Amino acid sequence: MKTTQRFLLMAVLMVALPLFGHAKTLRLGLITPPSHQWTLSAQALSDELKAASEGQLEILVFPSGQLGSEAQMVQLMQRGALDMAFLAAGELANRRPDFAALFAPYLVETPEQARQLLQGETAARLLDEAHSLGLEGLGFGMAGLRQIVMRGEVRDVEDLAGHKIRTMPVQPERDFWNKIGAAPTPIPLPALYDAFANGQVDGMQIDFEGTWNTRYLDYAGTVIESNHMMLPMIAVASARSWQTLSEEDRALISKLVARHLNGLFDTYADIDTRYLAKIREESDVPVLTVDRAFFGDGVDRWYEEWRQKAPLLKDLEKEAGRIRGD
Repeated sequence: MKTTQRFLLMAVLMVALPLFGHAKTLRLGLITPPSHQWTLSAQALSDELKAASEGQLEILVFPSGQLGSEAQMVQLMQRGALDMAFLAAGELANRRPDFAALFAPYLVETPEQARQLLQGETAARLLDEAHSLGLEGLGFGMAGLRQIVMRGEVRDVEDLAGHKIRTMPVQPERDFWNKIGAAPTPIPLPALYDAFANGQVDGMQIDFEGTWNTRYLDYAGTVIESNHMMLPMIAVASARSWQTLSEEDRALISKLVARHLNGLFDTYADIDTRYLAKIREESDVPVLTVDRAFFGDGVDRWYEEWRQKAPLLKDLEKEAGRIRGD
């Protein structure tokens, strides 16, 4: 069955099934695999919600893109056929340019700085903007800071020129790679391992957790510790589904989602350190540590363009500067 046909069938089935029966079972979709921290946090959220509601509220978690791509999951939520999702915020950047500001390179340096920024005033305005897409923004989380994994040896940015780098299908992310002369190549996350193994892509930007757990190291020649970008996650609910819940249920879900999203920042501070140590100590792949200067003028040129495309970026930069203590 073709992907489009499978997606349409899933949409029909999910609409046909009662969204909220007496037990109020909610469906939450992700593209991350079961081992990924986003999925683990979603499952922990499900367990805690069931216990806190004495079984009256439950979340069924669908990882690994079982319900389609992130774009397809947004469509399902807009129809009220999917209740919740943990999405890479880039999916909304494709629909509302201001979300692109969250993908600014070297905006933050640590997960703690990311926490402060994503729980700050400017990010709150972005959550409100989700309403225009038929979504209820519940809060931001993150994955690890972005690193680079390449098949061959890398000594400087010139070694990335012309190479196919896997990115998400997000314009600000793709434009970053265009600015440094690489060839951004969107590949669905569940298909990335095979694409890297067979040479469909030459490298990727990824976090240390994914690098280790998904064994991209099997085909890697260099891991670049760059910390060049955060990967913000946005937890959203279908506005249609959200309105069918009682005020009490919405308050409980919001409180628990906020708790688990907040926990991601602490978790990734540890994960980044722990998995980098594993890569250094338990693999033969060399790690090259770089900073903003490694990318030449590519970062500055990115900002020049995206300050015009995403007006909220200027406010986010100011807030990030205060957090960094600039």
